[in-house]
Amino acid sequence: MAAMMLSGASAVRCARQSTQMRSSTSAVAPCTPAFVARQRAGSLSNLKLNSVNQTLSQSLSLAASRKTLSRVASRAPLSVAAAAPEDITVLVVGATGYIGKFVTKEMIARGYKVIAMARDKSGVGGKKTQNDVIAEFPGATVVFGDVSDAASLKAAAFSGKVDVVVSCMASRTGGIKDSWDIDYLATKNVMDVAKASGCDQFVLLSAICVQRPLLTFQKAKLKFEEALMASGMKYSIVRPTAFFKSLGGQVSSVQGGGPYVMFGDGQLAACKPISEQDLASYMGDCVEQEALWNKVLPIGGPGEAMTALQQGEMLFKLLDKEPKFIKVPIEVMDAAIKVCDVLAGLFPGIRDTAEFAKIGRYYAAESMLVLNPETDQYDGSITPGYGKDTLEGFFKKCVTEGMDGQELGDAAVFGQK
Repeated sequence: MAAMMLSGASAVRCARQSTQMRSSTSAVAPCTPAFVARQRAGSLSNLKLNSVNQTLSQSLSLAASRKTLSRVASRAPLSVAAAAPEDITVLVVGATGYIGKFVTKEMIARGYKVIAMARDKSGVGGKKTQNDVIAEFPGATVVFGDVSDAASLKAAAFSGKVDVVVSCMASRTGGIKDSWDIDYLATKNVMDVAKASGCDQFVLLSAICVQRPLLTFQKAKLKFEEALMASGMKYSIVRPTAFFKSLGGQVSSVQGGGPYVMFGDGQLAACKPISEQDLASYMGDCVEQEALWNKVLPIGGPGEAMTALQQGEMLFKLLDKEPKFIKVPIEVMDAAIKVCDVLAGLFPGIRDTAEFAKIGRYYAAESMLVLNPETDQYDGSITPGYGKDTLEGFFKKCVTEGMDGQELGDAAVFGQK
């Protein structure tokens, strides 16, 4: 009767066990309902144990994967737009340059983890020591190295995670070799090392004058801009107009009774100058605002474009002096360039002198404004303005406080140092 109560798979198992009992001398439990119940219980127990083991194995594997991902994420760049500033590491190269100083301090003020990279001897004329630079940037990690050497750059600046590179590097003089070495080769070296290290965002300080590239430094800057746009990194290429400092070179001489020197009638060129602090703020915006990514960004200061004549008139009015101008014919510059070019062909050592003459000629006649593609003319009305600092406010400050902190270094003209 017991055998008649079994059916299906249980009956098959009982039949097999009966066969085994007949062919074996070992004692085997009879195939009864109680036996089948014990068999089923054992099978369920084994299934539960296997399920527990599988779940445990998956949990351990998931934990290991998370640990691995955590290690990778610790070096992977963060999305700046979605992260807190204190979680973002910003490397500033060219940190001790004129604009670089303002940019570095702006990044610190915004709460980023800032790495400021400098040469062993930096500043105007290489007069700053390492201790000077460290003291200048409290709140930043200051490192020293050679941006033209990949190994030095990697060891100094990329030993840990870097999320954004901000480059304020520029040729100190605009000389031919210096332009290619810094504006292209060294800057590209920084980009290449950054990309290889996992950094995926690059903010570049360029110049608005590259729109009509007639000078070596402009061609070098443009070549790097092209390399950056093709790199696959998120980029912001900032092309500022004139800096305040470049227009302040005559304040002291005019204040002392001297004339204001300009080329032609003083209306050959115009600009919308931007203050160094406003420019630094704009570059800070480029780090964190997605609307400014993957774009070429011409930028000037607030207000209307001003010619050299208007700038001079403003300065005389602030000083309460009768305007006194010296108007230098632009043809004088053209003649000087021709002479320099001839001499440079005979004496290669003075090629930079010829280049400097061309730089002077360029800034005398070319406006620092957006070049309208429809008219091929510089246009102040389409040149974006940013910030709150005005040239008039800058002149007032220079008149009352002097030009301290506005040193032009190797680019000085009109006797300014």
